Amino acid sequence: MKRFRIKTLIGTAVVTLFLAGCSDILEEEPRSTYTPEFFQTERGVNGGLTSMYAHLRYIYGQAYYYNATLTGTDEVTYGRDADENFKVMDMSDQGIITASNSRADVLWGAAFSNINTANGIIENAGAVGTISQALIAEARFFRAFDYFQLVQTFGGVPLDLGAGELKFNTNAGRTSVRNTVPEVYTKAIFPDLLTAINDLPERGRVTGGATKTLARLYLAKAYLTYAWWLENPRNIPTYPEANRTDPDGHNAQWYFQQAYDVATAAIDNPGPFGLQPTYYDVNVGSNDRNSEMLLYADHTEKSEFYNAGSLTFGSGGAPDNFAGWMMTWNYTNIRSATKPDWTEVISSVQREAAQHYGRPWTRMAPTIGVITNTFADKTNDSRYDGTFTTVYRGNWPKGGIAAPVVYNANSLQVRPGEPILTFLDEEPATPIAYPTGAGRSNVGAGELPGRADFVISPRGISRIVYPKLWKLGTYRTDNGTGLGQPNAGSTRPFNIAKFSELYFIAAEAAVKGAAPQPGKTAYDLINVIRARAGKWRWDNNGNTAKVVDNSAAMVAATPTTIDINYILAERSREYYGEGYRWFDLVRTQKWEEFASTYEIAGNAYGDHNPVRVTRSIQPHHYLRPIPQGQLDAMAMSAAEKAAYQNPGYL
Repeated sequence: MKRFRIKTLIGTAVVTLFLAGCSDILEEEPRSTYTPEFFQTERGVNGGLTSMYAHLRYIYGQAYYYNATLTGTDEVTYGRDADENFKVMDMSDQGIITASNSRADVLWGAAFSNINTANGIIENAGAVGTISQALIAEARFFRAFDYFQLVQTFGGVPLDLGAGELKFNTNAGRTSVRNTVPEVYTKAIFPDLLTAINDLPERGRVTGGATKTLARLYLAKAYLTYAWWLENPRNIPTYPEANRTDPDGHNAQWYFQQAYDVATAAIDNPGPFGLQPTYYDVNVGSNDRNSEMLLYADHTEKSEFYNAGSLTFGSGGAPDNFAGWMMTWNYTNIRSATKPDWTEVISSVQREAAQHYGRPWTRMAPTIGVITNTFADKTNDSRYDGTFTTVYRGNWPKGGIAAPVVYNANSLQVRPGEPILTFLDEEPATPIAYPTGAGRSNVGAGELPGRADFVISPRGISRIVYPKLWKLGTYRTDNGTGLGQPNAGSTRPFNIAKFSELYFIAAEAAVKGAAPQPGKTAYDLINVIRARAGKWRWDNNGNTAKVVDNSAAMVAATPTTIDINYILAERSREYYGEGYRWFDLVRTQKWEEFASTYEIAGNAYGDHNPVRVTRSIQPHHYLRPIPQGQLDAMAMSAAEKAAYQNPGYL
């Protein structure tokens, strides 16, 4: 096999984190290179391990990669202010995805650099003599984690970085050979995760650290994904070309059963993890790092050094967590009047470092189908209310405007904290009086008789005005009585893995034929999640306590026969906007079926006329292109580079 070195592995500066003894605080120190000798010391092993947690910040919360996991699915289309990075991912004649503009390059660069660090620890840590198997298992988990993300995204990828398969590389050669999908799973992902499950503790050695439950989640998910790959129900091509056979002689059904067994073992042996009592509790900023979170890319408002980014202004690049900006429209353009005759107007909803608001970018937007179909039940199911900001409340006094009231829709008065603009849950019986153009609201919102808030109905959302993604919104404790620091990157952790997904994995495997345990059929497992979704403790957009248990109604509405389409719908309700959707549709080969058309209104304020958009999703799109930066860095012939690239891409 030809040797492989990725340009970013050596010769570039990376941030390395070092653990301070037994403390659960991660301390950061710059380091430009790693050597085998470095990993043969306790300091080196601890530093390399902590850098693995840091590398998550360069993938998760990075908005351009976030876009690559959602835009073009049934969940998301591009927003009014989208640039090429976002428009091409929509697959709707806004440009062609190429090796140069696909932002899956974010994953490629960060993952391979981290894999080499993991190789160094796994290969050399034994020479120290004082490094536990549990520590080495953390490196094994992250190596498997990165390879799993890579193989889902690009197909087969190299196991040899230049010094042999799964070996630490320090040489600056510039050639590469890709392994096949079965080789990546059976040589790297499965063995590493099995070892990690055996050697990792139930409780992480640091807050947010790798655990048995986390490793079980990813092994179950890898088994499930590989089983679908072996089955290949829609004959989607793979690359490098390989027979859909398993080197260990197992068939797809065997792997579906393994996925079910591993997922249910994790449910039965959760350690310190478990489901939160309500969906609101999962995502509210004041409850970050809760027991449902198995892995996250962490940030903090306490220190710019430990946050790895400014606490006052976002850079719009990694390692900032700025994904939540992308699906935030410019609500600060809403206008209300300080005089009844509307001769003086103000921005009545100002940019605030709060979960309902945050920094607007308008790069991504939900489709109308998300509002009307995915979240059709907004009465019993709390997940719509716990996903979006649908009510924008007046906060002008925090911006220094002294007006005790403003005049709003129908020239009625609104006080601070009361609704200025509302996205309605349903189409109203009385037609909304929408203006021509921006109107008095300045954002094209309409009016209904007797209401002081401007309104927009579900079928009136557009690429410029739509419900904001609340669950990823800003949360700060240092705002005082003002607007805080809304221009900074989010100081919240970006959640990567949740305990709840174990129920979905097991249910999906059962639908695909895995023999279920008593009480853990697909119907049973999905209903655990749906019952929780029916429990309310807070009306998020009503801004009031709401102690209601609709779990019985939620369970009663569950179909007795669960199929893949229903599981995918439930996954979207549970994980909307979190970066799961492209992987879910690619795994199940449902992307074209679910996302080939969508509806949304246009780019102008006052446009509430939805149009149906058609996408062109081809079989080769089920893999992302190998990044142009990687191709340019390799000293190989044009023909070799063309053979290295996934078919169908320039």
